[in-house]
Amino acid sequence: MNPPQPSEYPAFCKPYIATVSADVWAEFRQQEITFSSFISQIPKEKENYAYASEKWTVKEVIGHLLDTERIMAYRALRFARNDQHELAGFEENEYVANSNYTARSLQSLAEEFGAIRTSNLYLFSQFTEQEWSRTGQANQNFVSVKALLFILVGHINHHQRILQERYLTS
Repeated sequence: MNPPQPSEYPAFCKPYIATVSADVWAEFRQQEITFSSFISQIPKEKENYAYASEKWTVKEVIGHLLDTERIMAYRALRFARNDQHELAGFEENEYVANSNYTARSLQSLAEEFGAIRTSNLYLFSQFTEQEWSRTGQANQNFVSVKALLFILVGHINHHQRILQERYLTS
């Protein structure tokens, strides 16, 4: 599948899409295993670590990824079904602040990511060419169903890199 055109997604998503490999499907499937494994290997002493004040903890970053995975899949479903109602955005900081991710184990977060991604694999794999090309509006931005797949993959890549570079280095 070719990457989406810049007209298919908001400009702020370009850095996410730029991280996606030529085979988005293989990467989407592989992340179910590799990202779950990555989460499971985070040392216990780092799970509640934040690299600066006002930054999320490791668990909160992972929770943000779980929330975003669900929201983007919901958007993809709505747009694939040609729902033309504008969807509201979400305030990621409020979602994290009103969650209980810090009380959960890393293992439960890893398992939840795997379950959500498995569900999303089923959802995205059944879309037709026509559905992939459909667009909708969320948070005052137009986005295609295809772009949402690339955004999901790139969003994981982006945050995994941040976790590795800013949270898990000695």
